[in-house]
Amino acid sequence: MVVEDRAPDPREARSASEYVALLRGLKDASGLTFRELAQRADAVGDVLPRSTIANMLARTSVPREELLAAFVRACGCGPTEVDAWLAVRKELAVHGRRAGRARVPGAAADAGAGLPEQSPGSPAEPPAVPIPEPSPVRRRRSRTLLVAAVSLVVLAAAAVTVALLVQDDEDRPESRPATGPVAGRTVQIRSMHSGLCLSEEQGSESGRLYQVPCEQETIPSFSLEPLDGGAWRIVTDHPVYSKGCTGVWDGIRDAGAPLQDQECGKRGDAEKFLIEPVGRPAEGYRIRPSHTRLCAGAEGNSEGRGATLVQTSCDGADRGNLFSFDPVATESAGG
Repeated sequence: MVVEDRAPDPREARSASEYVALLRGLKDASGLTFRELAQRADAVGDVLPRSTIANMLARTSVPREELLAAFVRACGCGPTEVDAWLAVRKELAVHGRRAGRARVPGAAADAGAGLPEQSPGSPAEPPAVPIPEPSPVRRRRSRTLLVAAVSLVVLAAAAVTVALLVQDDEDRPESRPATGPVAGRTVQIRSMHSGLCLSEEQGSESGRLYQVPCEQETIPSFSLEPLDGGAWRIVTDHPVYSKGCTGVWDGIRDAGAPLQDQECGKRGDAEKFLIEPVGRPAEGYRIRPSHTRLCAGAEGNSEGRGATLVQTSCDGADRGNLFSFDPVATESAGG
Protein backbone atom coordinates (compact mmCIF):
# COMPACT_ATOMS: atom_id res chain seq x y z
CA MET A 1 0.00 0.00 0.00
CA VAL A 2 1.11 3.54 -0.68
CA VAL A 3 2.60 5.38 2.27
CA GLU A 4 0.45 8.52 2.33
CA ASP A 5 3.09 11.07 3.28
CA ARG A 6 5.48 9.70 0.65
CA ALA A 7 3.06 9.36 -2.26
CA PRO A 8 3.91 11.84 -5.07
CA ASP A 9 1.31 14.19 -6.52
CA PRO A 10 0.98 13.72 -10.32
CA ARG A 11 0.06 17.40 -10.68
CA GLU A 12 3.70 18.28 -9.97
CA ALA A 13 4.68 16.90 -13.40
CA ARG A 14 5.28 19.44 -16.14
CA SER A 15 6.62 16.99 -18.74
CA ALA A 16 6.39 13.31 -19.63
CA SER A 17 9.81 12.56 -18.14
CA GLU A 18 8.84 14.25 -14.85
CA TYR A 19 5.60 12.26 -14.89
CA VAL A 20 7.43 8.93 -15.26
CA ALA A 21 9.84 9.96 -12.48
CA LEU A 22 6.81 10.49 -10.22
CA LEU A 23 5.55 7.02 -11.18
CA ARG A 24 8.88 5.59 -10.02
CA GLY A 25 8.40 7.52 -6.79
CA LEU A 26 4.92 6.00 -6.45
CA LYS A 27 6.39 2.50 -6.74
CA ASP A 28 9.00 3.33 -4.09
CA ALA A 29 6.28 4.70 -1.81
CA SER A 30 4.26 1.49 -2.23
CA GLY A 31 7.17 -0.63 -0.98
CA LEU A 32 6.17 -3.35 -3.47
CA THR A 33 8.37 -5.30 -5.89
CA PHE A 34 7.55 -5.75 -9.55
CA ARG A 35 6.40 -9.31 -8.78
CA GLU A 36 4.07 -8.12 -6.00
CA LEU A 37 2.64 -5.38 -8.20
CA ALA A 38 1.92 -7.92 -10.95
CA GLN A 39 0.24 -10.24 -8.44
CA ARG A 40 -1.93 -7.45 -7.01
CA ALA A 41 -3.01 -6.42 -10.51
CA ASP A 42 -3.86 -9.99 -11.44
CA ALA A 43 -5.98 -10.37 -8.31
CA VAL A 44 -8.36 -7.63 -9.52
CA GLY A 45 -8.37 -8.67 -13.17
CA ASP A 46 -5.76 -6.22 -14.48
CA VAL A 47 -2.95 -7.30 -16.82
CA LEU A 48 0.39 -5.94 -15.59
CA PRO A 49 3.45 -8.12 -16.42
CA ARG A 50 6.62 -7.37 -14.49
CA SER A 51 8.65 -6.69 -17.64
CA THR A 52 5.98 -4.23 -18.79
CA ILE A 53 6.23 -2.33 -15.49
CA ALA A 54 10.01 -2.16 -15.80
CA ASN A 55 9.83 -0.83 -19.35
CA MET A 56 7.16 1.71 -18.42
CA LEU A 57 9.24 3.14 -15.57
CA ALA A 58 12.37 3.32 -17.73
CA ARG A 59 10.87 5.32 -20.59
CA THR A 60 10.47 9.07 -20.93
CA SER A 61 7.01 8.98 -22.56
CA VAL A 62 3.66 8.65 -20.81
CA PRO A 63 2.35 5.06 -20.59
CA ARG A 64 -0.86 3.76 -22.14
CA GLU A 65 -3.99 4.68 -20.20
CA GLU A 66 -5.01 1.13 -19.26
CA LEU A 67 -1.45 0.26 -18.20
CA LEU A 68 -1.22 3.40 -16.06
CA ALA A 69 -4.55 2.72 -14.33
CA ALA A 70 -3.56 -0.88 -13.54
CA PHE A 71 -0.18 0.22 -12.15
CA VAL A 72 -1.58 3.00 -9.97
CA ARG A 73 -4.29 0.68 -8.58
CA ALA A 74 -1.67 -1.99 -7.84
CA CYS A 75 0.36 0.58 -5.90
CA GLY A 76 -2.67 1.00 -3.61
CA CYS A 77 -4.26 4.19 -4.93
CA GLY A 78 -8.03 4.63 -4.71
CA PRO A 79 -10.39 5.82 -7.49
CA THR A 80 -9.79 9.53 -6.78
CA GLU A 81 -6.02 9.16 -7.01
CA VAL A 82 -6.32 7.01 -10.14
CA ASP A 83 -8.46 9.71 -11.80
CA ALA A 84 -5.85 12.35 -10.89
CA TRP A 85 -3.04 10.34 -12.50
CA LEU A 86 -5.16 9.72 -15.61
CA ALA A 87 -6.09 13.41 -15.94
CA VAL A 88 -2.46 14.55 -15.88
CA ARG A 89 -1.52 11.76 -18.30
CA LYS A 90 -4.19 12.90 -20.76
CA GLU A 91 -3.00 16.51 -20.61
CA LEU A 92 0.60 15.51 -21.26
CA ALA A 93 -0.39 13.14 -24.08
CA VAL A 94 -2.35 15.89 -25.83
CA HIS A 95 -0.15 18.94 -25.22
CA GLY A 96 3.29 17.47 -24.49
CA ARG A 97 3.76 19.81 -21.51
CA ARG A 98 1.47 21.11 -18.80
CA ALA A 99 0.68 24.73 -17.99
CA GLY A 100 2.96 26.51 -15.55
CA ARG A 101 6.20 26.60 -17.47
CA ALA A 102 7.31 29.88 -19.01
CA ARG A 103 6.45 30.08 -22.66
CA VAL A 104 9.28 30.65 -25.09
CA PRO A 105 8.45 33.57 -27.41
CA GLY A 106 7.99 32.44 -30.98
CA ALA A 107 10.41 33.53 -33.62
CA ALA A 108 7.55 34.94 -35.70
CA ALA A 109 6.86 37.67 -33.14
CA ASP A 110 10.42 38.94 -33.43
CA ALA A 111 10.83 38.41 -37.17
CA GLY A 112 10.59 42.14 -37.95
CA ALA A 113 12.51 43.46 -34.97
CA GLY A 114 15.30 45.89 -35.87
CA LEU A 115 14.16 46.36 -39.49
CA PRO A 116 13.17 49.81 -40.80
CA GLU A 117 9.46 50.34 -41.20
CA GLN A 118 8.34 50.32 -44.83
CA SER A 119 6.49 53.46 -45.88
CA PRO A 120 3.10 53.15 -47.61
CA GLY A 121 3.37 52.81 -51.33
CA SER A 122 7.04 51.85 -51.31
CA PRO A 123 7.94 48.88 -53.55
CA ALA A 124 8.23 45.46 -51.94
CA GLU A 125 11.72 45.01 -53.42
CA PRO A 126 14.47 47.54 -54.24
CA PRO A 127 14.65 48.57 -57.89
CA ALA A 128 16.87 46.40 -60.04
CA VAL A 129 20.24 47.87 -60.97
CA PRO A 130 21.47 46.85 -64.43
CA ILE A 131 24.74 44.91 -64.40
CA PRO A 132 27.22 45.82 -67.13
CA GLU A 133 28.00 43.07 -69.65
CA PRO A 134 31.60 41.82 -69.31
CA SER A 135 33.92 42.15 -72.30
CA PRO A 136 34.44 39.05 -74.51
CA VAL A 137 38.03 38.62 -73.29
CA ARG A 138 37.00 38.77 -69.67
CA ARG A 139 34.20 36.31 -70.34
CA ARG A 140 36.57 33.80 -71.91
CA ARG A 141 38.93 34.18 -68.96
CA SER A 142 36.07 33.69 -66.53
CA ARG A 143 35.08 30.51 -68.32
CA THR A 144 38.63 29.22 -68.19
CA LEU A 145 38.88 29.95 -64.48
CA LEU A 146 35.49 28.33 -63.91
CA VAL A 147 36.52 25.13 -65.68
CA ALA A 148 39.74 25.01 -63.68
CA ALA A 149 37.89 25.61 -60.43
CA VAL A 150 35.33 22.90 -61.21
CA SER A 151 38.14 20.45 -62.03
CA LEU A 152 39.85 21.17 -58.73
CA VAL A 153 36.58 20.70 -56.84
CA VAL A 154 35.94 17.37 -58.58
CA LEU A 155 39.45 16.14 -57.79
CA ALA A 156 39.15 17.28 -54.16
CA ALA A 157 35.76 15.59 -53.81
CA ALA A 158 37.17 12.36 -55.25
CA ALA A 159 40.07 12.44 -52.79
CA VAL A 160 37.73 13.06 -49.86
CA THR A 161 35.43 10.24 -51.01
CA VAL A 162 38.33 7.79 -51.20
CA ALA A 163 39.56 8.85 -47.75
CA LEU A 164 36.09 8.47 -46.27
CA LEU A 165 35.65 5.04 -47.87
CA VAL A 166 38.98 3.90 -46.44
CA GLN A 167 38.14 5.33 -43.02
CA ASP A 168 34.65 3.82 -43.14
CA ASP A 169 36.13 0.43 -43.98
CA GLU A 170 38.57 0.71 -41.08
CA ASP A 171 35.90 1.84 -38.61
CA ARG A 172 33.25 -0.64 -39.69
CA PRO A 173 32.20 -2.73 -36.66
CA GLU A 174 32.96 -6.09 -38.30
CA SER A 175 36.50 -4.96 -39.14
CA ARG A 176 37.38 -4.51 -35.47
CA PRO A 177 38.08 -7.84 -33.78
CA ALA A 178 36.35 -8.76 -30.55
CA THR A 179 38.26 -8.62 -27.26
CA GLY A 180 37.44 -11.03 -24.46
CA PRO A 181 36.98 -10.35 -20.74
CA VAL A 182 40.03 -9.81 -18.54
CA ALA A 183 39.69 -9.55 -14.75
CA GLY A 184 40.05 -6.03 -13.37
CA ARG A 185 40.62 -4.29 -16.71
CA THR A 186 38.58 -1.14 -17.42
CA VAL A 187 36.65 -1.63 -20.66
CA GLN A 188 34.02 -0.25 -22.96
CA ILE A 189 31.41 -2.89 -23.81
CA ARG A 190 30.87 -2.64 -27.57
CA SER A 191 28.10 -4.28 -29.58
CA MET A 192 29.52 -6.21 -32.55
CA HIS A 193 26.15 -5.70 -34.28
CA SER A 194 25.97 -1.92 -34.15
CA GLY A 195 29.50 -0.81 -33.25
CA LEU A 196 27.99 1.22 -30.39
CA CYS A 197 28.96 1.05 -26.71
CA LEU A 198 26.92 0.59 -23.54
CA SER A 199 26.30 3.64 -21.37
CA GLU A 200 23.78 5.13 -18.98
CA GLU A 201 21.87 8.23 -20.02
CA GLN A 202 23.55 11.40 -18.79
CA GLY A 203 21.70 12.82 -15.77
CA SER A 204 19.38 9.83 -15.42
CA GLU A 205 18.83 8.04 -12.10
CA SER A 206 17.28 4.90 -13.62
CA GLY A 207 20.57 3.06 -14.22
CA ARG A 208 19.24 1.80 -17.58
CA LEU A 209 21.80 0.95 -20.24
CA TYR A 210 21.66 2.26 -23.82
CA GLN A 211 23.71 2.07 -27.01
CA VAL A 212 25.72 5.24 -27.69
CA PRO A 213 28.70 6.11 -29.94
CA CYS A 214 31.88 4.79 -28.38
CA GLU A 215 33.65 8.08 -29.10
CA GLN A 216 31.48 10.06 -26.70
CA GLU A 217 31.88 9.95 -22.93
CA THR A 218 30.30 6.73 -21.68
CA ILE A 219 29.26 6.24 -18.05
CA PRO A 220 29.89 4.39 -15.87
CA SER A 221 33.32 2.78 -16.20
CA PHE A 222 33.00 -1.00 -16.54
CA SER A 223 35.36 -3.69 -15.31
CA LEU A 224 35.02 -7.45 -14.84
CA GLU A 225 35.32 -9.50 -11.66
CA PRO A 226 35.55 -13.33 -11.94
CA LEU A 227 33.19 -15.38 -9.73
CA ASP A 228 32.87 -19.07 -8.90
CA GLY A 229 31.51 -21.39 -11.57
CA GLY A 230 32.96 -19.44 -14.48
CA ALA A 231 30.60 -16.49 -13.98
CA TRP A 232 31.53 -12.81 -14.04
CA ARG A 233 30.32 -9.69 -12.27
CA ILE A 234 30.21 -6.52 -14.39
CA VAL A 235 31.41 -3.89 -11.92
CA THR A 236 30.47 -0.25 -12.48
CA ASP A 237 32.17 2.92 -11.30
CA HIS A 238 29.77 5.85 -11.70
CA PRO A 239 31.03 9.44 -11.23
CA VAL A 240 27.96 10.26 -9.10
CA TYR A 241 26.75 6.98 -7.59
CA SER A 242 30.18 5.36 -7.11
CA LYS A 243 30.60 1.54 -7.16
CA GLY A 244 27.84 -0.77 -8.32
CA CYS A 245 26.97 -3.72 -10.51
CA THR A 246 25.16 -4.32 -13.79
CA GLY A 247 22.18 -6.67 -13.55
CA VAL A 248 18.69 -7.45 -14.80
CA TRP A 249 16.12 -5.04 -13.37
CA ASP A 250 14.60 -6.44 -10.14
CA GLY A 251 15.78 -9.95 -11.09
CA ILE A 252 12.97 -10.30 -13.65
CA ARG A 253 13.16 -13.58 -15.57
CA ASP A 254 11.07 -12.54 -18.58
CA ALA A 255 12.55 -11.63 -21.96
CA GLY A 256 12.42 -7.88 -22.46
CA ALA A 257 13.52 -7.03 -18.91
CA PRO A 258 16.00 -4.13 -19.08
CA LEU A 259 19.61 -4.15 -17.93
CA GLN A 260 20.29 -1.74 -15.09
CA ASP A 261 23.23 -0.53 -13.02
CA GLN A 262 22.55 -0.52 -9.28
CA GLU A 263 24.18 -1.23 -5.93
CA CYS A 264 25.72 -4.70 -5.80
CA GLY A 265 23.98 -7.52 -3.94
CA LYS A 266 20.35 -6.52 -4.54
CA ARG A 267 19.48 -8.98 -7.34
CA GLY A 268 21.29 -12.23 -6.56
CA ASP A 269 22.14 -14.28 -9.65
CA ALA A 270 20.55 -11.59 -11.83
CA GLU A 271 23.78 -9.62 -11.52
CA LYS A 272 26.03 -12.55 -12.39
CA PHE A 273 26.81 -13.27 -16.03
CA LEU A 274 28.23 -16.06 -18.14
CA ILE A 275 30.44 -14.58 -20.87
CA GLU A 276 30.77 -17.02 -23.78
CA PRO A 277 32.85 -16.68 -26.98
CA VAL A 278 31.11 -17.34 -30.29
CA GLY A 279 33.20 -18.47 -33.26
CA ARG A 280 36.92 -19.22 -33.59
CA PRO A 281 38.56 -16.79 -33.59
CA ALA A 282 35.84 -15.18 -31.52
CA GLU A 283 33.32 -13.13 -33.51
CA GLY A 284 32.11 -11.77 -30.21
CA TYR A 285 30.99 -12.73 -26.72
CA ARG A 286 27.50 -13.48 -25.42
CA ILE A 287 26.57 -11.90 -22.08
CA ARG A 288 24.13 -14.30 -20.37
CA PRO A 289 22.45 -13.51 -17.01
CA SER A 290 23.01 -16.52 -14.73
CA HIS A 291 19.45 -16.59 -13.39
CA THR A 292 17.88 -17.18 -16.83
CA ARG A 293 20.68 -18.14 -19.26
CA LEU A 294 19.10 -15.74 -21.77
CA CYS A 295 21.26 -13.16 -23.57
CA ALA A 296 21.80 -9.43 -23.31
CA GLY A 297 21.07 -7.52 -26.51
CA ALA A 298 19.64 -4.32 -27.95
CA GLU A 299 15.86 -4.08 -27.74
CA GLY A 300 14.34 -5.15 -31.06
CA ASN A 301 17.83 -6.10 -32.28
CA SER A 302 18.29 -2.40 -33.03
CA GLU A 303 21.48 -0.97 -34.51
CA GLY A 304 20.46 2.57 -33.59
CA ARG A 305 21.95 4.87 -30.98
CA GLY A 306 19.71 5.21 -27.93
CA ALA A 307 18.40 1.63 -28.13
CA THR A 308 17.96 0.07 -24.69
CA LEU A 309 19.73 -3.09 -23.56
CA VAL A 310 17.42 -5.89 -22.49
CA GLN A 311 17.38 -9.57 -21.62
CA THR A 312 16.46 -11.42 -24.80
CA SER A 313 16.61 -14.84 -26.42
CA CYS A 314 19.95 -16.19 -27.64
CA ASP A 315 20.59 -16.87 -31.32
CA GLY A 316 24.02 -18.01 -32.39
CA ALA A 317 23.63 -16.45 -35.83
CA ASP A 318 22.52 -13.11 -34.46
CA ARG A 319 25.32 -10.56 -34.00
CA GLY A 320 22.92 -8.43 -31.99
CA ASN A 321 23.77 -10.60 -28.99
CA LEU A 322 27.56 -10.39 -29.38
CA PHE A 323 29.85 -7.94 -27.61
CA SER A 324 33.50 -6.98 -27.26
CA PHE A 325 35.24 -5.81 -24.08
CA ASP A 326 37.52 -3.11 -25.47
CA PRO A 327 40.33 -2.01 -23.12
CA VAL A 328 40.27 1.60 -21.99
CA ALA A 329 43.50 3.43 -21.25
CA THR A 330 43.60 4.72 -17.65
CA GLU A 331 45.88 7.25 -15.98
CA SER A 332 47.58 4.56 -13.94
CA ALA A 333 48.16 2.48 -17.06
CA GLY A 334 49.59 5.53 -18.80
CA GLY A 335 52.24 5.94 -16.30
